[in-house]
Amino acid sequence: MIKCSECGYENIDGLDYCDGCGAKLNAAAAPAGEGGGAAAPEAVAAPSGEAAPAGSAAEAPATPPPSEVPTGEIKPPEESATAAAAAPAAEAAPAAAAAGSTARAKLQVVRGGRKGQEFPLEDGNNLVGRWDPETGAFPEVDLDQDDPEAKISRKHALIRFEGGKITVEDIGSLNGTYVNRQPRLMPGNPVELKTGDEIIIGKTFLKLIVEPVS
Repeated sequence: MIKCSECGYENIDGLDYCDGCGAKLNAAAAPAGEGGGAAAPEAVAAPSGEAAPAGSAAEAPATPPPSEVPTGEIKPPEESATAAAAAPAAEAAPAAAAAGSTARAKLQVVRGGRKGQEFPLEDGNNLVGRWDPETGAFPEVDLDQDDPEAKISRKHALIRFEGGKITVEDIGSLNGTYVNRQPRLMPGNPVELKTGDEIIIGKTFLKLIVEPVS
């Protein structure tokens, strides 16, 4: 079995894409216990006939006399504690800002199917396709009602919305995925999208709309 790193779904061997979310599968992970985390280092025994150090007091260097302490380099305990607490907070601020979403995106049906129907895109993976009765999986962009001729595969394409970047990738569909009426996308090769781009899935035309978050 191959476990999906994105959703945890257990897939049968030989699949390239996850049956649960459509993400590309990596090679099966090694069984637990084989090549796992590094083993804990073994304790070093004291040489025969010698007593081991009797605790941290024996290992700590002797405190130099006051005359040997360099002047002008010692910070008061209060200042040192304040600086240590401020450093992690300063580093966390940019990370928190980056984590916040600055835009929202959606796909809008502009031709074929329910014209005007919109599908908001979630952060991360968005599977485009049709409801699969065998697995019970619902894609984030479910075009089942927009595809009476079944031209769209159950798992047709994958749209990834991450870090403000949006890409589309064909995941082995029967009739292909097209962007701005360019040549058919090669499966497994993501293409970056921008607002206003047109995606053709089967006979359904979808327009990408990206709006800033106010």
